[in-house]
Amino acid sequence: MGIKLSNAHELMTKALDYRAARQDLIAGNIANEDTPFYRPRDIRFEETLQKEAKKIFNEPQVPALELARTDGAHFRSAMQEGDDQAKLFYRDGHLARNDGNSVDLDVETTEMTKNSMMFQGLTAALKKEAAIFKAVLQASERTQ
Repeated sequence: MGIKLSNAHELMTKALDYRAARQDLIAGNIANEDTPFYRPRDIRFEETLQKEAKKIFNEPQVPALELARTDGAHFRSAMQEGDDQAKLFYRDGHLARNDGNSVDLDVETTEMTKNSMMFQGLTAALKKEAAIFKAVLQASERTQ
């Protein structure tokens, strides 16, 4: 087990992983701009990170109301199933072209730019956290 820098460190590293996955999905959408019948994909992970943050920072959890299942063969609620995972979905808010492709290059480049800025912000925060930790270690070495 390594040294735990802060409670937020684990959350930020998970956010970086999700941002990297989202960047790959958006790049795939752009690469498939001319593929017939291609539907752009995206990942939704904000709710997952919010739940993780509440766990890490010991915020009270609001209990979820479970649906009653009168038979064991009934399906579970979509809200209950895999609720702690990021969700992959198709971004179909745009009209498909004649070839059935619904990739909008303007939307994809905008989403990629927003995602890149968030990734850079997270990276800068992690670097700042590491620099603070390093400064504390160096200061403690001088006092000995």
